[in-house]
Amino acid sequence: MKITNTSGTCQGGDSTRVESRENVTTANGAACRQYKPESFEQAPMYVAVLTYLGFGIVTLFGYFRDFLRAVGLEKCHLAQEREEQRDFVPLYQDFENFYTRNLYMRVRDNWNRPICSLPGPEFDLMERVSDDYNWTFRLTGKTIENVINMGSYNYLGFAENNADFLKTVADKTLQYGAGVCSSRQEVGNLRIHEELEQLVAKFVGAESCMAFGMGFATNSMNIPALVGKGCLILSDELNHTSLVLGARLSGATIRVFKHNNMHSLEKMLRDAVCTGQPRTHRPWKKILIMVEGIYSIGAVGPTGRGVAELFQLDPADVDVMMGTFTKSFGAAGGYIAGNKVPVPQVPQVNLPASQRAVFNIPLCNWPAFTGASFLQHLPHCLTPELVDYLRSHSHSAVYATALCPPVVEQIIRVMKCIMGVDGNTMGIQRIQQLAENTRYFRSRLKEMGFIIYGNDSSPVVPILLYMAFSRAMLERKIGVVVVGFPATPITEARARFCLSAAHTRAMLDKVLHHMNEVGDDLCLKFSQRRCSPRPELFNEADFELDS
Repeated sequence: MKITNTSGTCQGGDSTRVESRENVTTANGAACRQYKPESFEQAPMYVAVLTYLGFGIVTLFGYFRDFLRAVGLEKCHLAQEREEQRDFVPLYQDFENFYTRNLYMRVRDNWNRPICSLPGPEFDLMERVSDDYNWTFRLTGKTIENVINMGSYNYLGFAENNADFLKTVADKTLQYGAGVCSSRQEVGNLRIHEELEQLVAKFVGAESCMAFGMGFATNSMNIPALVGKGCLILSDELNHTSLVLGARLSGATIRVFKHNNMHSLEKMLRDAVCTGQPRTHRPWKKILIMVEGIYSIGAVGPTGRGVAELFQLDPADVDVMMGTFTKSFGAAGGYIAGNKVPVPQVPQVNLPASQRAVFNIPLCNWPAFTGASFLQHLPHCLTPELVDYLRSHSHSAVYATALCPPVVEQIIRVMKCIMGVDGNTMGIQRIQQLAENTRYFRSRLKEMGFIIYGNDSSPVVPILLYMAFSRAMLERKIGVVVVGFPATPITEARARFCLSAAHTRAMLDKVLHHMNEVGDDLCLKFSQRRCSPRPELFNEADFELDS
């Protein structure tokens, strides 16, 4: 059995070499699959040294300022616990508190910027200033207009306010109202909810589907319904937070394998199967393998079916698919889709007699999958009626409020547009435009000398910075998202550019022009590679097995 999470963009985040599938045509014209290496370049050693040195100096100044606050020479703006609460468990760890008040606070203006327009290819920002070094902000009443939006996950440009396109959304709002104020288990199940689930099932090639009101909760609240105590989860080290939280909430044992490294996964899986549970050595009740990307449904693949289509996987081979409506569809929520019929029994593994007592469950022949989002497990993990099972066992299904009607209709209209149900080709045109923008933007950044991560098909483009540059880009009317420690390792701070089909070539050229200037001014072009038409040699045996 396999579970796939089709919410991924195949975004890599480590500095290792991984594999991706590539189709080639043989001499006789037959199509076959090859594995194409994806290399994530390491920055020069001096960059890491200077980065750690900078953090060290700022940390020393932080301790000095804490001393000044302790003796009353500097005012402390941070919230303080009352004297009678001193013996309570602290809300935050000491270093977390220290990092927030002395490091993060100095650069807090790079995040949480308020916008005051539609988050399309361009948007308007509300200007704000701080009089106390980012402890508090005040709005000036001015607006920074026509900022190029490179931070929103508006992949296909459907986060729009075109009255003609949104007519059906307005009609459904008038018919059903803005919300249902109930879970679907009670009186919140509407006809359009069932229509949406049937459409999603058809779109992803599954037999049945269930929609949820929150994309994050689609993973975090449903994984505990699939596995529990006595089960094993093998998780990719760079999995999304929703998967990590869901795994922790399940109570299952969690082991982490190297990102996109099938050899590391195979070794851990064999060890888990052969040795069983700790101490008792009983077989695991279930073994769940979780590998994930970010938000690919609607964004990648020739027709927007996500990573399963991008890597030419047969949807019939996938038992459970998870995805999100929050990105490509300009809406909210997520879904789980799967088949209703039982999965055929997989072949038994031939083991020595000495190991059969420990390993008495059949083992799947796991496929080589990289860059895609997959959850794969051994048999006995799910009931045949998966969706019906989740309707009664998932916390997201039982307790959460149902999707509001306007959001449901927005998803339906976008999905029909992508599928071309009404004969309109606008959806496919936007998918093709997004792919073209992605290839162009990535290739130009590589030519300039930036270190970028991720699959070439991913519209999310992480650029390694090793310092914040968001302020410099905003001065040039370009809005970007920057990510740093502790969300990333200290030496891997990055800007995350999100491309959209709504971006014009002129917009991208303007962004690239200013990126080139800022890269030179801040010395951010760390790449030591040179573009070459010759393919990179790759040895499949070159891998690490340490967990």
